[in-house]
Amino acid sequence: MNNPFSCLESKKIAMIGTGVSHNDLIRLFLKKGFDVTVCDRKCAVDLGDIYEEFSNEGAKFILGDDYLDSLCDFDVVFRTPGMYFNNEKLQNALKNGVVVTSEMEMFFKVCPCKIYAVTGSDGKTTTTTLISEFLKEAGKTVHKGGNIGRALLPIVEEISEDDCAVVELSSFQLISMRKSPDVAVITNITPNHLDVHGTMDEYIACKKNVFAHQDGFSRTIFNADDEISKGFYDEVRGDLALFSRYHKVENGAFLRDDSYICYNDRGTVTEIMPSSQIRLPGMHNVENYLTAISAVWGEVPIAIIRRVAENFGGVEHRIEFVRETGGVKWYNDSIATSPTRVMAGINAFTQKLIIIMGGYDKKIPFEPLSEPLNNNAKALILMGATAEKIEKVVVEYEGYSAQKLPIYKADSMEQAVNIAQDIAQSGDIVTLSPACASFDKYPNFEKRGEHFKDLVNEL
Repeated sequence: MNNPFSCLESKKIAMIGTGVSHNDLIRLFLKKGFDVTVCDRKCAVDLGDIYEEFSNEGAKFILGDDYLDSLCDFDVVFRTPGMYFNNEKLQNALKNGVVVTSEMEMFFKVCPCKIYAVTGSDGKTTTTTLISEFLKEAGKTVHKGGNIGRALLPIVEEISEDDCAVVELSSFQLISMRKSPDVAVITNITPNHLDVHGTMDEYIACKKNVFAHQDGFSRTIFNADDEISKGFYDEVRGDLALFSRYHKVENGAFLRDDSYICYNDRGTVTEIMPSSQIRLPGMHNVENYLTAISAVWGEVPIAIIRRVAENFGGVEHRIEFVRETGGVKWYNDSIATSPTRVMAGINAFTQKLIIIMGGYDKKIPFEPLSEPLNNNAKALILMGATAEKIEKVVVEYEGYSAQKLPIYKADSMEQAVNIAQDIAQSGDIVTLSPACASFDKYPNFEKRGEHFKDLVNEL
């Protein structure tokens, strides 16, 4: 491979923020002798060991509230996904000739192997993981990353052209992408992250970047049951495959009326397996399989698809069984950061649930939850910044009854778990299904889920 980092030699590089997407990259750049400045709102004390490590390796720092004020002094700026691309100071740097990029953008530029990329409002992580599992079982060396796992740019020199990269991409990563993968997947599109994007139009435009720059040799996977995605069909340049759990599609995976998963290859229908063969619970996971199968069709033998379905136990924080105590089963669905994710989790069970909900306000509407919660919740325990908003849509529902659906308020996860333990009876199911991001109390949904699991395991 040619040197993938030759374009950065002799450049002044600013790295906005530390964390999963940047720390390994900063280490690599410092090892290569690049001129690196770390820009972060945190102070040196808050950065802790990372500050000491990077400082000892030769990094410079711009810290505090003014950390974005000097971007025009650099040649190249790497932003983290958490740094909004349309930030005024980033855009000012761009207008002044500074290269504004990201770890994932540059990875797409220099990656030598085939790239599969998955985006969407729901199901991204499980679908990405399933594609990875299919390809690994088929004998491929797979590099999984993006919005999950690890940053891939730091290991790009270790990747060969025969490998596969499977990445999950968020709207924040896609907003500035001008290169698309070989195989692009959109699981679905529903309102999300409107606190940052401001409008649904911008959110949709970000998602479209996953396929907008493909060519005729590419493959694109859409959800035939998703209304917004239907408007994209005519924009696809390569092979378009659809998936559906409700009807047969012309090209792609679908769930037949007898609950059998099939693939229609433009008139040639292949039976793959009964959906009951999938170990993961819930119809949303059947959809995830339909999506992943459509992405790898023709590359992965059916026997491997079946084997993964029978053995794959799921991804952490996604309807993850924590434990059973006193006849009560506890589940961690911390990834359910939107109403549609919550509804998918609810539908995975056949009984009413005690649900712990609430968190950071992403400015998305909770009205779609009013009927499902009234019909499928035994009790609600609300916490965080959105507690009042969720309560309002639940109690204003025409069929709401305080006797049938009691609502409790909690100031912390500890209090929420204790309330759930007090009201739960043998045979009940308690699930953490927040419908919201975690940022009011936790840095991410993983930390929220881990805290929940720790508290449940201490009961």
